[in-house]
This record gives sequence, structure tokens and C-alpha cells, in this order.
Amino acid sequence: MGDFLKQLQSYRLTTAEILYHMPDHPDLLQTFIWQELDVAPRFPVLCRFLDFWSHKLDGKLHSVRVASVGLIKPAEFRYANCSLTLQ
Repeated sequence: MGDFLKQLQSYRLTTAEILYHMPDHPDLLQTFIWQELDVAPRFPVLCRFLDFWSHKLDGKLHSVRVASVGLIKPAEFRYANCSLTLQ
């Protein structure tokens, strides 16, 4: 499905900041930024990715912060207090 069609079906741009323990140095944390179109508040795409991470990758998850915003929204208008003429 195309990204535009997904956005029309309530998908939102979702960004997750994933902190995980480095496999070779478990006391150190590394950051991974994940960004994809997903459906809030369930976030099924993110949940599938985190499930893949926890079962297939070596770095143990520490924490995940999620931000989400709709890209398609009603137009916003602002009225100007002045009028300009271009020649």
C-alpha cells in the first residue's frame, strides 16, 4: 500500500528512540532511531519491529520512547493584517 493511502487510513508518522545494551559491552547503552508510518495508539508496525528485535538481535532492549504525528490534517489559515502590491 502506498504511503499516501496509508495516511488516508489513519496511519501517522511514528518515530521511536530505542535505547539498547551493546552486545559486547552490556553496561553501555546505544541509541537507535526508528521511523515508519504506523497506527496510533496500538502501533502494530512498531510492535512487530520490537518483537523482531528482541528475538533476532543480540542487543537487549533498555527503553523505547515513541512520538507520533499525523501528516495529513485540515488546512490551517492565518489572515494577514497588511496588503502588499507587487509590480
